[in-house]
Amino acid sequence: MTRGLCRRRLPDNRKKAAMQLDPQSLPNPRTLGNRAMALAMLDAIICPEFQYRYFSYDANWGSGEQVAVMRNGDGDHWFLHMSNSGAVIKGYVQELPRGESRVMALEVQRRVPEQFGAFLHEPAFAMDAVSYFYYRRGSDLAWSRVAHPDVGLAKWSDGSADYLSILLAPASCYYDYATDYFECEPPLLSIEHIYALAPLTAAIVKSLNPQMTLDQARAAADAIGYPARAAARATLAC
Repeated sequence: MTRGLCRRRLPDNRKKAAMQLDPQSLPNPRTLGNRAMALAMLDAIICPEFQYRYFSYDANWGSGEQVAVMRNGDGDHWFLHMSNSGAVIKGYVQELPRGESRVMALEVQRRVPEQFGAFLHEPAFAMDAVSYFYYRRGSDLAWSRVAHPDVGLAKWSDGSADYLSILLAPASCYYDYATDYFECEPPLLSIEHIYALAPLTAAIVKSLNPQMTLDQARAAADAIGYPARAAARATLAC
């Protein structure tokens, strides 16, 4: 199974210089959430079996809350949680030493603002193991990153650049991922259609998965919160 996304492998954090995603490169939570939703919709059409997908999205996680998830089946994951308080990104990479993830988990609890307490103490987000963490309050103009408290370790790769890159990259990145993992060749125009959160059509669905009907795709979209019909439109809290 693919370890990283866009055909990039996670560098050995003991041997190579840092590859950490600059928080300044992250767009606003609404834009980031829309891309995460599109990734979940594409995975749902191409792979109806939920347990084999990397990406999922829940637009109704809680009152005013939405959650996007990436899991690669090998233990690596990230969560993007959006609420009226703002947004957070928490990621974990199995390859990195477990002890370092525990140290990072404690640092996150110390440094992240109290308004994100519901996320920090939610068991579903496995906050006892953290490789990278970003947050942005509703009043903030940019994202902040929690650095490893050890200055030396803070300079090494934490997996964020590898696993979050697909949220920032063009449609060709998802194409690379899909051809590598699902062993299919989804049309770039269809990927871009979903990236634009455009309504689903029978032609788009068939181009991504000839075995799926439009009704089946719309049912998956309803579960995700994707605006499958022209009259619908997804909204994020932040």
